[in-house]
Amino acid sequence: MREKTVMRLDSASEMTLTQQIRWVARLTVPAILAEITSIAMQYIDAAMVGSLGERASAAIGLVSSSTWLLGGLSISLATGFSVQVAHLTGAGRDAEARNVLRQALLAALACGFLLALAGAGLSGSLPRALGGAADVCPDASRYFLIYALALPASQLRQLSGGMLQCSGDMRTPSLLNAAMCGLDVVFNGLLIFPSRSLDLWGAALTIPGAGLGVAGAALGTALAEYVTAGLMVWAVCVRSPRLRLTGGGSWRLQAPCLRTALRVALPMALEHSVLCSAQVASTAIVAPLGTVAVAANALAVTAESLCYAPGYGLSSAATALVGQSLGAGRKDLARRFAGIAVWMGVAIMSAMGVLMFFLAPWMFSLLTPAAAVRELGASVLRIEAFAEPLFAVSIVAAGAMRGAGDTLVPSVLNLVSMWGVRITAAALLAPRFGLAG
Repeated sequence: MREKTVMRLDSASEMTLTQQIRWVARLTVPAILAEITSIAMQYIDAAMVGSLGERASAAIGLVSSSTWLLGGLSISLATGFSVQVAHLTGAGRDAEARNVLRQALLAALACGFLLALAGAGLSGSLPRALGGAADVCPDASRYFLIYALALPASQLRQLSGGMLQCSGDMRTPSLLNAAMCGLDVVFNGLLIFPSRSLDLWGAALTIPGAGLGVAGAALGTALAEYVTAGLMVWAVCVRSPRLRLTGGGSWRLQAPCLRTALRVALPMALEHSVLCSAQVASTAIVAPLGTVAVAANALAVTAESLCYAPGYGLSSAATALVGQSLGAGRKDLARRFAGIAVWMGVAIMSAMGVLMFFLAPWMFSLLTPAAAVRELGASVLRIEAFAEPLFAVSIVAAGAMRGAGDTLVPSVLNLVSMWGVRITAAALLAPRFGLAG
């Protein structure tokens, strides 16, 4: 790992606007690539499962909002500790940052196993509670159960990647997340479909397969998560120039560190809970509209997620830059970095929204062969395109505020907007206008 991939602000002098923009871009590009690989995994799962029919797509779509809820709780814990690392490395206090890492690893293991147990316990009854059709619920239950059992690995991967990013190393987590995407393709191909023969230039080639369908998609992703989590932990604990764990540190849990982590993580967990519980409520509103609507809604969310990649990449960069700037005592730099990141997010996601509007039919052609799902999904995706500019503000500003340790305000704003506007309006409009409502 080359030292130039690691950002330091503890010795920064005055920076021009051009230098600040370049610094934001340098951290954002690998973060965006990491987001794209994560989204690519969603596209891969959706496309591979979608080839099995609309019922298989509906099974995953039915529980997708619930998987986001558990995943969001994992991200909240990771952020609670990684923001502390950003502040400490920004101040040049690397030894203290390594002690935070030690405590974070212990907390992540405990939290991951608790979330896995909770998810496994809910897996049998959740699809029925969401109003899923009788022929969809069994596959949905199996998918959610397998996803839940992979949460310890997901927690460690997110924590380790967040630690690397907040210490200034964006490249390593980007590369490992890209590798996870490749593993997902391989594992899914082996587990979703049955063994099949392929005619390759006149020679019959047998491709092995387990034929597990929807459960195979979940298993493929879970295996990719476990392999990548191991590599990510190794990268932060052994290879990181600033965070690698050497002798002499303490693994004892310390109250100040845990209190700070909870102060950051709890509002963020509330925010994710508000967002994802609203998605769960939205799923319950959509479910009575039928299997086609559930599948189209789920695939539209997957297709739209491509627009989020620049926003979340800039959000990660803003968290690291604002956190390290404040750790270095540079509030002026923190403010400027936050403003630059927000405006870059608006510009890029606005352009992505325009592309999504015009390319919606083509995007759906990649995700499902079902004509009814493709037509309905493309129409609602075009409606969602108009939200992208202000979605950028929401995503990137929240990342900047996380870098400053403030997660309460974004949580309150999301609570009001999601439950006061989105769910209320959807409940009123969906029965009259269908999925478009």
